[in-house]
Amino acid sequence: TDSSGAFTLANLSGLGQYKKAFAISIIYAAAATLITLILAYPMAYFMTKLNVSSQRMLFMIVMIPMWMNFLLRIYAWITILQKNGPVDMALSFLGIHGTYIGNTAAVVLGMVYEYLPFMMLPIYTVMSKIDGSLIEAAQDLGSNNGAVFRKVIFPLSMPGVISGITLVFVPSASTFLVSQYLGGTDDIMIGDIIDKIFWTDQNTGSAISLILMIFIFVFLVIMNFFGDEEAIA
Repeated sequence: TDSSGAFTLANLSGLGQYKKAFAISIIYAAAATLITLILAYPMAYFMTKLNVSSQRMLFMIVMIPMWMNFLLRIYAWITILQKNGPVDMALSFLGIHGTYIGNTAAVVLGMVYEYLPFMMLPIYTVMSKIDGSLIEAAQDLGSNNGAVFRKVIFPLSMPGVISGITLVFVPSASTFLVSQYLGGTDDIMIGDIIDKIFWTDQNTGSAISLILMIFIFVFLVIMNFFGDEEAIA
């Protein structure tokens, strides 16, 4: 609608100017999702090999940071990455000098930190329910550890991987606080645009949000399709 409440498509006509922000959001979200998957999968696999008490302890270690406010955790990373902060001082001591905040790497790092549990927990949940007799059967048939992982563990863990990818990519693509506090001038994501515009022009802000919602819906349909394929297999 327009400012008077009448139906209009004018709010959608100028959205092309935000295509760079859309592209940055997708790229950053994809990078964060890939990194969290690379980190979370071995962590989840390692947890399933521990005894029950150790699993519970590690589960709590993963979950405790989630009890803290999202913004406070971002402020913590600002302190860690800022000039003369712990990272800067440690690397300077080793003769390595650089800027660790206000860039793309800091934004992706913040997203990975924020959403790593959302990737690890679904994978861990699925892995912990894999029937051990299937692994024993593969070993009895002559499969080594590598073959057991490729042909039994990894295929059966795919539902958790798909759930984790969905849980990480969707909020990563629409986030804005991480890029505002940890990123630079070239790290403006579509969430930042919506947050800025909505205070002065709710109609355009709603139009951008609608396009983002449609994109996320399409992504969810695609991931659901892959999930159905895994279930059939």
